[in-house]
Amino acid sequence: MAAEVGLIALGAGIAIAGAGIGTGIAEQGIGAAAVGAIVEREELFAKALILTVIPETIIIFGLVVALLILGKAV
Repeated sequence: MAAEVGLIALGAGIAIAGAGIGTGIAEQGIGAAAVGAIVEREELFAKALILTVIPETIIIFGLVVALLILGKAV
């Protein structure tokens, strides 16, 4: 029983880690492009901010998946 709970917790941790790594990779390119666009044209700030926030929703999905996985342990 304890080993099963540990493996479930490990699966939840992997879900969060995968989502975090994916978010970081997506944010890398978008953030650099957004900063470059803002430097050239300041009126693009709002669009750049929205495009920067969109990949951060991936981590929220990872958190939801982790919570669903942890719900199986109960």
